[in-house]
Amino acid sequence: MLDPSHGWARSRCGLRTGGVGLWGAKIVEDRVRVVIAEDSVLLREGLTRLLTDRGHEVVAGVGDGVALIKTITELDAQGELPDVVVADVRMPPTHTDEGVRAAVQLRKAHPGLGVLVLSQYVEERYATELLAGSSRGVGYLLKDRVAEVREFVDAVVRVAEGGTALDPEVVAQLLGRSRKQDVLAGLTPREREVLGLMAEGRTNSAIARQLVVSDGAVEKHVSNIFLKLGLSPSEGDHRRVLAVLTYLNS
Repeated sequence: MLDPSHGWARSRCGLRTGGVGLWGAKIVEDRVRVVIAEDSVLLREGLTRLLTDRGHEVVAGVGDGVALIKTITELDAQGELPDVVVADVRMPPTHTDEGVRAAVQLRKAHPGLGVLVLSQYVEERYATELLAGSSRGVGYLLKDRVAEVREFVDAVVRVAEGGTALDPEVVAQLLGRSRKQDVLAGLTPREREVLGLMAEGRTNSAIARQLVVSDGAVEKHVSNIFLKLGLSPSEGDHRRVLAVLTYLNS
């Protein structure tokens, strides 16, 4: 399972395969190396099939948080750290937060490792914990999103490349519970819509496609949002996601 002989040069997202995703603007997606942590064998095998069918490499599959940390440690020692980990929030032995705790630990030990967490329900505490410190290379999706194959695979690639992929339901809760409702009320309906898509980790081009407007219109909305929220605009998508989420949680 930990055989490092994968037949192509080790690099961050080194090979290219076709595909257009909903989360980003790329016409092609990079081939990534993935470790899956999921206690349900059926779901683990299903995720493996989804990813390998799109040309990605699943280098290991484990069923609990302890095995996940051990596997990543062994791969790192071999110089074969994967691009991204896909992990269930709840895993044995208690089926509470073992998965997300392992994910947080791995993010601290391996800052360059992407982590995408899957959850049955929106658990805002876990999403906030994952995003603490940096939104680079992190994702939080509901398991229902896996059924939307292209969107799920695109999210995996995005996180592997250092981007952000947040489930719309998670973003909706963060917006709804923000203590900044007085300032958010100053946004137009369209600006709130754009803000939500920004917080999911979408690029301006992806937002434009989603809303069926021009890139220029989105750029104008984004500028207005940052101005009204008192935030410094950033060209880096993951940095602007972090800025928005930090503001909403402050």
